Amino acid sequence: MARPQIGDFSNYAQGYVNAAQGNSIEELIANYSAAFLSFLNAIPEAKANFAYAEGKWTLKQLLQHMIDTERIFAFRALTFARKDTVALSGFDENSYADVATASHRTLAQVKQEFSLLRQSTDLFLSSLTAEDLQQEGKASNHRVTVNALAYILFGHNQHHMKILIERYL
Repeated sequence: MARPQIGDFSNYAQGYVNAAQGNSIEELIANYSAAFLSFLNAIPEAKANFAYAEGKWTLKQLLQHMIDTERIFAFRALTFARKDTVALSGFDENSYADVATASHRTLAQVKQEFSLLRQSTDLFLSSLTAEDLQQEGKASNHRVTVNALAYILFGHNQHHMKILIERYL
């Protein structure tokens, strides 16, 4: 299925959709999954608790945020692909980060979780039919298609990968 169009997602998500370059789910997976996992695995344990400024998340907390967000976007995609019409709420990433357990884990554990999650998400997204990708629902008070959620998910990861490169590494 082609890239999502304006109206398939909220204005807030435009930056994430723009960051995900590809014209299909298969291209997104090919363009980003292996490269991201390679990048992730190269992050040294010594950076695990680094925060680039006072009050900012540590590297592990940022990765945990990315894990949480990928799970939420994948759940939204699953919900709508299965034609569930329930409206899904938004989430406060700072509240999630406040109670997440990243600080009690090693960077290796966080990396392993993210790696397995990415693989699982890719398998799920690859399993969706054209009809599944066209399904839509309401999340965070905005209409969104399953196809758009895939682009948002990959774009969100790209956004934070850029932050990791610029501010953490």
